[in-house]
Amino acid sequence: MIPIKDTVPNRTFPVATWLIIAACGVVFYFETTLPDDLLEGFIYYFGVVPAEYTRHHRAHGMPLIDYLSFVTTLFLHGGWLHFLGNMWFLKVFGSKVEDSMGHGRFLVFYVISGILASIAFIYFSPRSSMPVIGASGAIAGVMGAYYVTFPRAKILTLIPIIIFPWFVELPAVFFLGWWFLIQLFSGSIAQVLPAGGEGIAWWAHVGGFLAGIVLAPFFRRK
Repeated sequence: MIPIKDTVPNRTFPVATWLIIAACGVVFYFETTLPDDLLEGFIYYFGVVPAEYTRHHRAHGMPLIDYLSFVTTLFLHGGWLHFLGNMWFLKVFGSKVEDSMGHGRFLVFYVISGILASIAFIYFSPRSSMPVIGASGAIAGVMGAYYVTFPRAKILTLIPIIIFPWFVELPAVFFLGWWFLIQLFSGSIAQVLPAGGEGIAWWAHVGGFLAGIVLAPFFRRK
């Protein structure tokens, strides 16, 4: 299911949402200019590698600067589909959540949601040596906030049926609830059959969504 737009009008221009999209775009463009060997090192250095954190914590901890990866990873993407999909979901849901929080609060909320999403992934995959990259954990937090802030909204949704597009207006609670259940189910399957979930940080999505639900009331404007 692909969200096209929602029924909630914007009261202000979503400055923070577009700043995030622009920043991700600049970083992704830079990634496309790197040769494969440098790109791999770049991803490993600025992404979150779960095994690095769990191993060092069991030993003697890590320098504070190494935790910056929890923020820098939010601006990295693994390909055009990854980048465009994330930015589209952020555009659809982020502008309305930003409207409810204000620009500054939304930025803080976004980063915190992304950090908690990465922590959730580390918890469920502590030995993984693959870097976790992408804005999807933070965007899942935005979707969680939308879920509790605009429960009566409707989402115009594209459902591709083989080669035929089907457009239908779905309640936001159904669209987002179904999305969350897919992430939860896929993450559970990946725990049993790790190869089945390779390449997708399902538990980061689950953790980010739940973080958004919990944090949203504290960041909404009175």
